[in-house]
Amino acid sequence: MANPMTRGLRSTLSSCLVLALCLASLAGCGSDAVKPNPTAPGAMVEPGQPAGSILGDEGLLGALGITKGPNQEGAGGGPGGGVGVNAYLWRAALDTLSFMPLSSADPFGGVIITDWYNPPQLPGERYKATAYILGRSLRSDGVRVNIFHQVMQNGQWVDVPVSASTVGEMENKVLARARQLREQSSIRS
Repeated sequence: MANPMTRGLRSTLSSCLVLALCLASLAGCGSDAVKPNPTAPGAMVEPGQPAGSILGDEGLLGALGITKGPNQEGAGGGPGGGVGVNAYLWRAALDTLSFMPLSSADPFGGVIITDWYNPPQLPGERYKATAYILGRSLRSDGVRVNIFHQVMQNGQWVDVPVSASTVGEMENKVLARARQLREQSSIRS
């Protein structure tokens, strides 16, 4: 058993290490210009502005070794030329999954992760979703959604398979919303 002084020293060193890591990660964030938050509604990133994802130009998928095909890149990215993915698909995925609590969102890597959602009418079940925006073009293969489902059994959460049709319906909702956003944008222009 460690004495109280050793425990206090370890706690202090741990706190210092966490602080040092936080400061080191924030050191690269400084900038003279204020940039808009790309996830805020209506926010635009200037064309030619660097993407800025910590995972590089290819985002999470590139970091995992999955590259985008040449037909998925291009000028058809819609507004927000500096964003690494199609802005309409991005906004549509956020809108479609908005009923679930948001865990994280990376507009440059094209990944949206929700937290567990417990539907009020189904107290012993919960759902989680991850959406991947795969390119800059508004295409049917530009979005992939994974849905996770768990049920409570004997005090433990147990994974339950989600049907491919349910996943397909969610992807179709994202695509329909993206088309709607593009039409609204062209009407305003």
